[in-house]
Amino acid sequence: MQDLFIRTGELLLPSAGVDPTAWACVACDQYTSQPQYWREAAALVGDRPSALQLILPEAMLDEAGTRIPDIHRAMRDALAQGTLTPGVKDGFILTERATDAGKRLGIVALMDLDGYDYRAGSQTLVRATEGTIVERIPPRVAVRRGAALELSHVLLLMDDPLMRVVEPLYARRDRLTLLYDFPLMMGGGHLRGYAVTDPADVEGVFAALRALKERQSDGLLFAVGDGNHSLAAAKAFWEEIRPSLSPAGQADHPARLAMVELENIHDGALVFEPIHRVLCGADGDVLLAEMAAYARRKGWTLATSDGGQPIRVAFGGKAAVLSVGGSPFPLAVGTLQAFLDDWLPDHPGASLDYVHGDDTALSLADA
Repeated sequence: MQDLFIRTGELLLPSAGVDPTAWACVACDQYTSQPQYWREAAALVGDRPSALQLILPEAMLDEAGTRIPDIHRAMRDALAQGTLTPGVKDGFILTERATDAGKRLGIVALMDLDGYDYRAGSQTLVRATEGTIVERIPPRVAVRRGAALELSHVLLLMDDPLMRVVEPLYARRDRLTLLYDFPLMMGGGHLRGYAVTDPADVEGVFAALRALKERQSDGLLFAVGDGNHSLAAAKAFWEEIRPSLSPAGQADHPARLAMVELENIHDGALVFEPIHRVLCGADGDVLLAEMAAYARRKGWTLATSDGGQPIRVAFGGKAAVLSVGGSPFPLAVGTLQAFLDDWLPDHPGASLDYVHGDDTALSLADA
C-alpha cells in the first residue's frame, strides 16, 4: 500500500533439490572483523548453491573489485539454471525463526524506498537506527548496479504492543502453505516460512499496519533494526537512477523496492544486545588522553569513579570503566559516538567497526 510504503511481491526460494541449510547464510554485515567465520561457512557449503555466492560480506569489502563480477554471474546462473523458483507470486512470507531466545516471528515483504531516508534528522515513515558509515555504501551500490536478484537481511521494527500485525497470522499458520522448514547453518537456529497469499490475509496485514500508523504521534512507523547499510545502499542506488526514468518508469522500477522483514519489538524472542565499537589503527593510551581532552573542551567530566555514564574501554590487555558526567546525550552510547564522530576525520589511518557480543569485542581488543 502506497500510504504505508509496504507492498506484496514475487519472492523466490531455492528449488527442490537445493539444500536449504547450505543456501541460507548469515547476513553480510555480521562477523565484519572475523573473516575466519566466512571461510568456515564457505568450506561448509563447498560447491553447493548458496546465498554466500550472491552477497559481499563486509569483512571482505577490500575484495569488492574481484568479488562483484562473480556475484553478478552467480545471480544470473541461479536464474538461468533454475536454482530459484517463485515461492510466493503476489504476497508475503510469514517467518518463524527458533533460537535460544525463543521463536521470533516476522513478515517478509517489499518496501518502497521513497518512504525511507537514512540521513540524520529524517522524518520519513522508515528511519535508520544508527549512524551510516558512508564508506560502506559504494561497494554495496556497485553490487546492486548489476544485480539480477534482490537479497536482504533488513529488519523493520514496529511498536505493536497489541500484537495485531504479525501474531494473528501466526495463530492461523496451520491453514497457510508451509514453504520451508530447515536448520540454519553454523548454529543459526531453525527456520520455517509460510505463504501469505489469501487476499483476506494480505488485507488484514495492511489494515493492521494502517491502524498502527494512525496511533503514531511522530510519523515513525518502522525503525531499521538490522541491515542499515544495505538499505542505505538500496536508497542510494534508487536515487542514482531515478532522475533518468520517466514518471511511469519510476512507478514500477524494481530498484524502487527493497526486500525487508517486519518484526514487532514486543516479540519476546527479539533480543536487543549492545553494539560495541571496535577502533582499529589507534594507540589506546593516546586515545584515552584525547577522550579526556575532548571532555574538557565540552565541559564534561571524565573519571574512573561511579556516578556518570559508564563507558567500558579495553585494549592490549588493559581495561577500564570511564564515567562521563555532564553529557547532553541521554545514553552513554550517544556520548561515545559523538566523540568518535569528531575524532575519526582527523585520524584517516583509523577505522571503526560495530560488533555484537562481549567476548567477541574483548578478543578483538586483545588481538
